[in-house]
Amino acid sequence: MSDKRDFRTVNQVLGTQPRLGPFPADQVVPWSLIGLLGYILKQILSWNLLWTGLFVAWGWATWWTLTGSKGWKFLSKFIGVPRIVPGYKRFDPLLSNQSSRYRRK
Repeated sequence: MSDKRDFRTVNQVLGTQPRLGPFPADQVVPWSLIGLLGYILKQILSWNLLWTGLFVAWGWATWWTLTGSKGWKFLSKFIGVPRIVPGYKRFDPLLSNQSSRYRRK
C-alpha cells in the first residue's frame, strides 16, 4: 500500500545540456579558439583592445547563433540527404540448407 505522499526525488539536471553559468559547455572550445585567433590578429595587425574585443565578440556571437541550442536547423543544410529508392530483389538465403525451407511448394 503506497501512499500518494511517497515519491522518489529526481535530479532535474539529468537530461539537460551541460552549462558553465549561462553559457553552454559545448561552446567553450570554439570560443577559446576564436579568442586565440583574436589575440593572434591583435599581435599581427597591432590592433588595440577595442578592435580585438569587437572581433572576438562578433566571432562568439556568430558561432553561438550558428551552432546554439537549435544549431541543427542551420548546420543540417550542409549534410547530404541519402537518396532512397525502392529496390526489388528476390530473397536468396545466405546458407544453402535454409533454401529448402523458404522455397514455394
